[in-house]
Amino acid sequence: MFGFNEEQITDFGMSFGIGAGILYMLFIIGQLAWESKAGKFGTFVMFLGLAFGFVGFLAKYLIQYFMGIK
Repeated sequence: MFGFNEEQITDFGMSFGIGAGILYMLFIIGQLAWESKAGKFGTFVMFLGLAFGFVGFLAKYLIQYFMGIK
């Protein structure tokens, strides 16, 4: 498709696509916290839940980098 093979499309989606999804989720959670007047602690808890997923996503790439896996 457009000169790209399946592996290149998958790599793009797994890096930039998921990264863009995480940024969009940050916006959504911030908007939910603002509209619900969650307060400082409630907002912190909401973002903490998203941060755990984000750290796991980044850890995967760091582990692959240090192990020499593409």
